Amino acid sequence: MAGIEISPTKVGFVIVKAREYGAKVGAWDDGTTSDHDAESILEDFSDDSTVTELMEFIQDLNIDEQVSLVALAWIGRGSFAADELDDALETARSEHNKRTAEYLVGMPLLSDYLEEALDLLGYSVEDAEDDAMGD
Repeated sequence: MAGIEISPTKVGFVIVKAREYGAKVGAWDDGTTSDHDAESILEDFSDDSTVTELMEFIQDLNIDEQVSLVALAWIGRGSFAADELDDALETARSEHNKRTAEYLVGMPLLSDYLEEALDLLGYSVEDAEDDAMGD
């Protein structure tokens, strides 16, 4: 088995940021104003820094790390079983393109999928998240 080629800490960072982004609700306006009040912190604005940070982080990963992240999302989603990691990695590598960040951020349950995959593969989700956030 080849194994994932991304550190659990990096996966933990994606989980935390995807959870922050996923927790947001649709904004009551179109987000064109720049002075968002405190009550709107959980609204999803087009200029949201969380999604920008998440997208840039994924885009800055090398191809092997991006491929591993996609394979983990698929395993967590149930598209592949944990013992099919090699197949998931091979498929993710063959389908890799420049839109990996958009693809992953577009998954509504990305944080859940990644948590599930880490757990299925024997990694500590809590440790990965804590390490990612410097706790």
